[in-house]
Amino acid sequence: MKITFLGTGTSQGIPIIGSTHPVCLSENSKDKRLRVSALVQWDDFSVLIDCGPDFRQQLLRTDCTQIDAVLFTHEHSDHTAGLDDLRPFFYRQGALDVYAHERVLKSLYKRFDYIFVTENKYPGVLTLNAHPITDAPFSVGSKEIQPINVLHNSLPIFGFRMDAFAYITDAKTISDLEVEKLQNLDVLVINALRIEPHVSHFNLEEALAFIKLVKPKRAFLTHLSHHLGFHEAVQKNLPPNVYLAYDQLQISI
Repeated sequence: MKITFLGTGTSQGIPIIGSTHPVCLSENSKDKRLRVSALVQWDDFSVLIDCGPDFRQQLLRTDCTQIDAVLFTHEHSDHTAGLDDLRPFFYRQGALDVYAHERVLKSLYKRFDYIFVTENKYPGVLTLNAHPITDAPFSVGSKEIQPINVLHNSLPIFGFRMDAFAYITDAKTISDLEVEKLQNLDVLVINALRIEPHVSHFNLEEALAFIKLVKPKRAFLTHLSHHLGFHEAVQKNLPPNVYLAYDQLQISI
């Protein structure tokens, strides 16, 4: 299984438009972060986790020409606004399968109503097969996917586990019951927004405590803001098995 971090930034990305913060002015490519998203590939199958506003730019810098399914963690714009840019995949492959909580699908139906209409559909518009999911496992290709319930402030959202890999972003609270679903991981991806506490995201201290609790072999931090600091400086102070993810990083399991 290969995981590509398409984007590792928070909702505004790094650099933020017009910001003079030192991290936003950094010339290190690892400090330049598009909105958070990941591509998971195995055999000849490709699964996209979230499709944010930078999706087109992200895919143009990969060699991916096929997406078989899209998993949405939740409905916020930095995770869904690139939906229409799935069109090239639809033109080559036909209708794409999308998996999300029913609440998230309802948000997509409203925001992208022209995609989901069933009559008098505009020529060339993307077609999606929408699959509502709950916290029960479901299958995509040859993999069973286990949704992980987390709270983004008070909003219930999903992380996802596939084999010994788990991907969680935008988490602030994760119950003991869900932690049980995260045992024996080779790789955990978890959000770590900044140093200071935040109302709806793990900060670095909370993310590291969660990693210590779950005990994956390796952990990668994502959904990072400029307030976390420079990539190289932060990485030097992380535990040996914890890494800052960065855009275009690829790892294998």
